[in-house]
Amino acid sequence: MAGTKRRGRARDPEVLRETVDGGTAELVPDRDRPRAFSLLIDGAPQSHVDLDDPARLDFAYQRRIGHVADLVAPPGRPVHVVHLGGGALTLPRYVAATRPRSTQQVVEVDAALVDLVRRELPLDRSWRIRVRGGDAREGLAKLPEGWADLVIADVFHGARTPAHLTTVEFLDEVTRVLRPGGWYAANLTDGGPLTFLRGQVATAHSRFEEIVLAADPAVLRGRRFGNALLLAANRELPVADLTRRTATDPHPGRVEHGRPLRDFTGGAVPVTDATAQASPAPPESVFR
Repeated sequence: MAGTKRRGRARDPEVLRETVDGGTAELVPDRDRPRAFSLLIDGAPQSHVDLDDPARLDFAYQRRIGHVADLVAPPGRPVHVVHLGGGALTLPRYVAATRPRSTQQVVEVDAALVDLVRRELPLDRSWRIRVRGGDAREGLAKLPEGWADLVIADVFHGARTPAHLTTVEFLDEVTRVLRPGGWYAANLTDGGPLTFLRGQVATAHSRFEEIVLAADPAVLRGRRFGNALLLAANRELPVADLTRRTATDPHPGRVEHGRPLRDFTGGAVPVTDATAQASPAPPESVFR
C-alpha cells in the first residue's frame, strides 16, 4: 500500500473499475504518460505501472524497494526474488527490466486482481515471473530452502498488513527460503506512537544480524502516517549506498541503522504468532 502517495479518485470513463476479492479495483490513467496507470483498491493507492518503462517507479516506497533490488547483487546479475503480495506486479516488472533472466515467484491471494492485471497490464512473455495464488505465508512455505536472493513482503488486506505476516515464526520461514546472505525487505505502514513499527524492528532484530529502516523523516518522528521500508540480512548491508539513494529521491527519506535503530525500538519485544496484531488502519485523511 502506498500510504504516503495521495491521489484523488478520478470519476471519468477512462478509469476502469472492477470488483476484485479485496474490494473495488480502479486503474487510473496517468495523464502524463500514455501507457501508465495507477492501481487503487477501495480508493487506496497500491501501485503505479508504466508499460513503456517498467524500470520507472513512481511511488516513494516502491523506489526504496527498487534501490534494494539494485543493491542486492552486482548490477545486471540475474537474481531469484520472492514477492509476497503482487498488486499490479510493479516490482517484478522492475527486476525483470533491470536484471534480465532473473527468476521471480509472486504470491498473491487476490485471484481476481491477478486476472485484471494480467489482462489490462500484461507482462512481457520473456520475463521469468510466476504468479501463484494463495496466502503469502502458505505460499512461502512451499518454496525450496535457500532459493531466494531477496524476499519482498508487500502484503495488505484492507490497507493493513495481516497479523500472521508480522511474527518471528513468519521470519523463520523467510530465513529458510533465503540463500545464505540473502536479504529480506518489507513495506510497513504506521503513524503516531509507531508501536507497530517498533515491534517489527524488534522482531527483525531477533532473526537478522543487520537491520535498516528507511522512511520519510516525518513518519519516523510519528508526525505522519506513512510507509517505512525495513531491510534485513545476516550479512553487512550497503547502508551508505542506500542512504545516498534514499536521500536523493524525489521524495527524500531518512535511513536508520545500528545503535540508533536499536534505541528506536524503545524496549519493544519481538512479535509472535500468539501476540500478533495487524498493522494499524490508516487515517481516512491519508488518501484524500
